[in-house]
Amino acid sequence: MPTTPAPAPFTADDYRARMARAAESAADAGLAGVLVAPGPDLVYLTGYQPTAITERLTVLVLAAGQEPVLVVPTLEAPDAEHAPGSAALTLRDWTDGKDPYTVTAPLLDVDGRFGVSDNAWAMHLLGLQKELPGTSYVSLTEALPMLRAVKDEHELARLDAAGAAADEAYGEIVKVRFAGRKETEVAADLAGLLLKYGHSQVDFTVVGSGPNGANPHHEAGDRTIERGDMVVLDFGGLKHGYGSDTTRTVHVGEPSAEEQRVHDVVREAQQAGFDAVRPGAACQDVDRASRALIAEAGYGEYFIHRTGHGIGVTTHEPPYMIEGEERPLVPGMCFSIEPGIYLPGRFGVRIEDIVTVTDDGARRFNNTDRAMAIVE
Repeated sequence: MPTTPAPAPFTADDYRARMARAAESAADAGLAGVLVAPGPDLVYLTGYQPTAITERLTVLVLAAGQEPVLVVPTLEAPDAEHAPGSAALTLRDWTDGKDPYTVTAPLLDVDGRFGVSDNAWAMHLLGLQKELPGTSYVSLTEALPMLRAVKDEHELARLDAAGAAADEAYGEIVKVRFAGRKETEVAADLAGLLLKYGHSQVDFTVVGSGPNGANPHHEAGDRTIERGDMVVLDFGGLKHGYGSDTTRTVHVGEPSAEEQRVHDVVREAQQAGFDAVRPGAACQDVDRASRALIAEAGYGEYFIHRTGHGIGVTTHEPPYMIEGEERPLVPGMCFSIEPGIYLPGRFGVRIEDIVTVTDDGARRFNNTDRAMAIVE
């Protein structure tokens, strides 16, 4: 199996620049600052991920014109000090028995409005609000939805590697036997292949056979795959800290004329969405392009989800390719294009690639054949 060298780790300067950009974006949005709890935002901004997320307050405080400060429990401070972004911030620790909100309060504008990472615990937010009743809060997804959306060259390289690894997994899974095996068995094969090709984390392995394929988020179950089944394979996870997510729909034995037609329509819709990607186009233009083709083919009511979602340090994040999202595409944005048709009680078809916006269009991170593969 060919191997490629792991990308160079992000440096303290990389994290310093990200935190400065977040603070500036917050100020531009009229916010006093940003409060970041453990989770993907904290990993992106500092490289720090606590060993365990507990009831003890950990929060990164960012504000324009102010040095970044990470408030951590004393017992976790040694781990925080070893985070790759620690040199770009100040640590402020608090011990059990002390009130962490009185430690954090001096870092905040007493009347400020702050963006808060979406996964912050309510008890922590309420604790800060009790200490500083003049403050108010808004979710980062609402206030700064593009915080992580535009990737630099090092992030793009990681997404490229994750996509290539998922492609390798697909190249092997179509060689295994499907007929007579349970969905869970094929899902386990997929998970093993993602790990084989360098994923550190498997987030999902959807195997939807026959009528189960009409459920876009079907979890692999005990159904035995039969000859004549259409099978939706949607799988992904993290490699080098960045996500993969791809979908192909295969058939066990030869498909019927209708099954082939539906697959062809979805494949053409996926291509239409890809062709709509260019700098300055709106996110909704990608959705419209894929959706229009499916509607014209008579299957509009069976395309029941958005066309795409962003991807980065998580496999689902802004921006979203959906009607009403008028945000313009810019180079470096990365997202899925995954139209589908779902015929209840019968079968489903979805085809998905991760793409990035380039200076003059788009580039795919997934490059396996989008034609229907025939499996045994």
